[in-house]
Amino acid sequence: MDIRIPNLGEGADSGTVVSIYVKEGDKVKKDQTLIELENEKAVAPIPSSAEGIVSKILVKVGDKVTVGQAILSLDGGASGSAAFSQKPAAQAAAPAAPVASAPVYQTPASVSGVPASLNYQYTSQAGAPPAASPTIRKMAQDLGIDLGRVRGTESGGRIGIQDLKNYIQTIQAVAFQGGPAAAAQPVSHAPKVSESIDFSKWGPVHKKATTSLRQKIAQKMVESWTTIPHVTQFEDVDITSLMALRKKHVAAYEKKKGKLTLTSFILKALVAALKKHPIFNASFDENTQEIVYKEYYHLGVAVDTEQGLIVPVLKDVDKKSLLQISKSLEELAEKTRARKVGIEDLKGGTFTLSNLGGIGGNYFTPIINKPELAILGVGKGRQVVVGEKSLLMMPIGLSYDHRVIDGADGARFVRTFAETLENFSEKEVKI
Repeated sequence: MDIRIPNLGEGADSGTVVSIYVKEGDKVKKDQTLIELENEKAVAPIPSSAEGIVSKILVKVGDKVTVGQAILSLDGGASGSAAFSQKPAAQAAAPAAPVASAPVYQTPASVSGVPASLNYQYTSQAGAPPAASPTIRKMAQDLGIDLGRVRGTESGGRIGIQDLKNYIQTIQAVAFQGGPAAAAQPVSHAPKVSESIDFSKWGPVHKKATTSLRQKIAQKMVESWTTIPHVTQFEDVDITSLMALRKKHVAAYEKKKGKLTLTSFILKALVAALKKHPIFNASFDENTQEIVYKEYYHLGVAVDTEQGLIVPVLKDVDKKSLLQISKSLEELAEKTRARKVGIEDLKGGTFTLSNLGGIGGNYFTPIINKPELAILGVGKGRQVVVGEKSLLMMPIGLSYDHRVIDGADGARFVRTFAETLENFSEKEVKI
């Protein structure tokens, strides 16, 4: 029997294998972790839904797998796909998926004058959906195609882009080219691939494969940059008094096991600005052309990890004291760097902060974390002499979605944020 990928949670139906904890011949128990799957920048364990002896491992590290896809085979024990549940991966049994067969564009037998490929209907006793990536599901939904009618030919019966193209091609052939016979001939729809350059012609090189996390980051950045018209508003914030306030109270926070950082103050000030300018805490629904104003304040904080940039979300920042923010922020950052952050910790954000001040640098233009409408980038503070005073000035850059936010709104938000930091109340700092 095959052990398959169970439901991974709302909105998640694929991932990349990053670890395999068993080998062929191993005896496994029910609920024992078999592999770890990276999904949406989080790493989740996939448990066995049955016990038995591993007879064959069907995936390897680096493989992209989808819900319903087989990952290994077991000899003995109860079926691992007898009861499919809609619960998350840690609790769900695995769904069944169709077995791969010949590509649909090969000449099939006909039933009632229709190619056999068009008579195909996916079935699963467990009630699992056909195995396919989020991209394929979205494409099929946009085209009005029922994936249950498409035969998957990739590993574990997974539906690939070519399967979808072949299905469309068969329908077109039947409709416009004189019946089923025309559907037998394959048509090449291979996507254009950028020209490969041999850089070694000019000197030594070495190559390193991109991780699934880096690929996910790249995908998100391209999507955000190409679909959102960005405007970035720059400003300098005087944090001279704020840093003196921090220095005065940092020891008291340490006694309470809290790390009072500039980021904690920034998050507090952001909530004040978001409450005064709610458009920055909203999202734009492209389908209904509505602005969705959120009445909660879940702030994403970009964390620099060895694997790449990850943005966990600190929930209900408006309901937390400065001490609670400091503690929660440190715990969340540690979990993120250790790749122990859960998928739900990466969702639900309303606004994002990217603070590079600890590394260095000055102004920069952060890319909006879609579906949010804005993001704040913070650089390293620098001493500036104004008259007879030496001030510590912090450079910031606020990027926002110009489809729904105007420049005047950006300027007002930046001033509210700056004034809150420059006049931060000591009452909010005391513990």
